[in-house]
Amino acid sequence: MIAVQGYSGRRVAVLGLGRSGLATARALVAGGAETVLWDDSAEARLKAEAEGFTCTDLMKHGALEDVACLVTSPGIPHLYPAPNRVIARALELGIPVDNDIGLFFQSFATPNWDNFETAPRVVCITGSNGKSTTTALIHHILLECGRPSQMAGNIGRGVLDIDPPEDGAVVVLELSSYQTELARALTPDIAVFTNLSPDHLDRHNGMGGYFAAKRRLFAEGGPDRCVVGVDEVEGQFLANQLGQSPQDDRVIRISSGSKLENFGWSVFARKGFLAEWRKGRQMAAIDLREIKGLPGAHNHQNACAAYAACRSLGLAPKQIEAALHSFGGLPHRSQLVGERGGVRFVNDSKATNVDAAAKALQAFPKIRWIAGGMGKEGGIADLAPHLGSVVKAYLIGFSARDFALQMGETPHEICETMEAAVTRAAAEAEPGEVVLLAPAAASFDQYPNFEKRGEDFTARVQALLSGA
Repeated sequence: MIAVQGYSGRRVAVLGLGRSGLATARALVAGGAETVLWDDSAEARLKAEAEGFTCTDLMKHGALEDVACLVTSPGIPHLYPAPNRVIARALELGIPVDNDIGLFFQSFATPNWDNFETAPRVVCITGSNGKSTTTALIHHILLECGRPSQMAGNIGRGVLDIDPPEDGAVVVLELSSYQTELARALTPDIAVFTNLSPDHLDRHNGMGGYFAAKRRLFAEGGPDRCVVGVDEVEGQFLANQLGQSPQDDRVIRISSGSKLENFGWSVFARKGFLAEWRKGRQMAAIDLREIKGLPGAHNHQNACAAYAACRSLGLAPKQIEAALHSFGGLPHRSQLVGERGGVRFVNDSKATNVDAAAKALQAFPKIRWIAGGMGKEGGIADLAPHLGSVVKAYLIGFSARDFALQMGETPHEICETMEAAVTRAAAEAEPGEVVLLAPAAASFDQYPNFEKRGEDFTARVQALLSGA
């Protein structure tokens, strides 16, 4: 683990005892801090107490007395729509509020680094869609190229739970807007911004607050190099603010669909080909069309982001290209589950919003689309321009009937359950078509999270393919 520095002999409160909360508590104790923990869940408290931690209701009189810092988990609101009552009390008392990301950056570097030939580096990835795939892809490329790497943050392990880095190692962190907004320290070596689309707007009081939370990683983090997706105006604005001129190669602009030939450094994908340009010259090109783990234009943007980050770390184009071909993709993100009779079954359960679903619908020419769940504001109205590839939709969950009203002329059927949708889609699919789960909705009506929804789809497809 990364022992937290700066709180030895001081009292630190930890609010929220999930994966990151318990890892934070352990790391604080390893750094010599005295901890007091709380979670509204009795089950979570029992788990913490079984490890020897003390749990105290932080709203009790005097519970926050002499607390040097309150560390909160990312799922707990700290500002909008209203601060959690413990956080609100800490704000009233002037107690610094932080999260595990802030503690990580405060504690990552140690005197041991003086003996390293190459100092460890940190790559951070944020954005609305593609964060997890880009993070996992960078980590995969590094390992395939023989570079020691660990992956953590909003994916995999908690940041304080990773091992102290070795000489020349790279830590790759996926960071959500909840994490970047609150962290008191943000000092990545390389920062990546994939894209921006409406999400978590209640937690940030609108798009302006959401973008501002992402922007902190760059404006306050001061990375040596920034990789910025410029397919939306927010990315263009961010790149413009970070660079001193169009030729400033500390900013690498990336795009899926647009030529970017007039900048100091850019990486873009068009018609399935990735191109790297520097100072007006093409430096490298990669054919992405046959890379099964990265289907569709949205994954080509992820490839551009990962390529740019790895080039910034000194890897050669041919090394990166070879590693791209061995990337198997992430579960629930354009994941190929299986194939039968020329019909492919793809699990993109992570497509929980309209923008992610639109990208999934653009990845394949003929789709039997399984969609629905707990729909978000506006439903799927904005997907109308992307329904041309949909042969038929199979609608499930709480919002199935609302989605049906927005399907226009696209053939559709209300199936209610995943079992019915998979059975009907598989029975009607023809060779060359894809049965695609891309819900465009949250999972909480029928499943605890998008992972469980994707696992249900995968299990039912595998049972069908095996003849069970």
